[in-house]
Amino acid sequence: MRVDLLTREYPPDIYGGAGVHVTELVKALRRSIEVQVRCFGAPRDEADTTGYPVPAELAGANAVLGTLGVDLQFAQDAAGASLVHSHTWYANHGGRLASMLHGIPHVVTAHSLEPLRPWKAEQLGGGYRLSSWVEREAYETADAVIAVSEGMRRDILRVYPQVDPARTHVIYNGIDLQRWHAVDEPDLVRSLGVDPDRPTVIFVGRITRQKGLPYFLRAAAALPPEVQLVLCAGAPDTPEIMAEVEGLVRELQASRDGVVWIDRMLEQHELAAALSAATVFVCPSIYEPLGIVNLEAMACGLPVVATATGGIPEVVEDGVTGRLVPIEQATNGTGTPLDPDRFVADLAEALTAAVSDPDRAREQGSAGRLRAQTQFGWQSIADQTLALYRGLTVQ
Repeated sequence: MRVDLLTREYPPDIYGGAGVHVTELVKALRRSIEVQVRCFGAPRDEADTTGYPVPAELAGANAVLGTLGVDLQFAQDAAGASLVHSHTWYANHGGRLASMLHGIPHVVTAHSLEPLRPWKAEQLGGGYRLSSWVEREAYETADAVIAVSEGMRRDILRVYPQVDPARTHVIYNGIDLQRWHAVDEPDLVRSLGVDPDRPTVIFVGRITRQKGLPYFLRAAAALPPEVQLVLCAGAPDTPEIMAEVEGLVRELQASRDGVVWIDRMLEQHELAAALSAATVFVCPSIYEPLGIVNLEAMACGLPVVATATGGIPEVVEDGVTGRLVPIEQATNGTGTPLDPDRFVADLAEALTAAVSDPDRAREQGSAGRLRAQTQFGWQSIADQTLALYRGLTVQ
């Protein structure tokens, strides 16, 4: 069996959870079958991996048209595959076309849904209508759709009612526990501008509406003054949200010390050390199908305070591995809190409780590491994915 896996992100160009998922899934699958990776960008040195630049003729076009140009190349080169598996809307059209062109099954993994991220219209303009059409077409015609959580599966069936529930399967995201574990390197942490001896709340994520960073920054103003805030945050979606975050950070820095903003993407070992030195991890997302970053924090022995939305409650066990912060959200696709002041206050209360009881925080962190070990190993996820492939390719 040869599977062609189509993705925008692949090392060294990783910027989000979908890229982490693809990287680890490929490593685990290649122990059993041939996997050809087709990804966006420059040529790769890795065997059985091909990078595709945007066609020169589309370099100045709307970004979505450039994406579709790459997808056409994916479809052409998938000749000879037994099955094609696409990740995110960026690669979905390539999978759909390859399926039609070569008469092979198409599997889609749902990492997020375009209709539930309407703020992307700020970023893509009219291209957002195209990306939404691409996604809908792929989901409604795919031979199988993989949701990374039960919450995501519910969203798929609600947003795309034409999708057959029998073709929609839940296979969780995972975590590489050999790479993600506690790293006790205080000097490395200090080199990042972080004091490893202070109680610390750490955020890791892109600066995008769905990650909810502005809500955390507002909640941070209510935390005890001795608490250090570490923001590993970059890759803003738009200048507008970047400006909002910059303004909120300036306000915090004017009223308290220990506000550290790391705007570059940390190397994995650096990030593990920063996580390990913190007291609690915060995930204030208003849209999160699962949240690999929560698993990374848990694997490093950190309790997680996170929004009770999407797939997060399937990862964070309330009162055991951290705290879930309740939220009532708009149903218009934005996920905006109906009572943002209440959400911010509840987030601040949960974080204050976590940093005020370090013994309890360590206990929850240990429970989180154990949960990551027992529930989210990559080999199990690869085995489930391979079983799905084989069920679709049996003659």
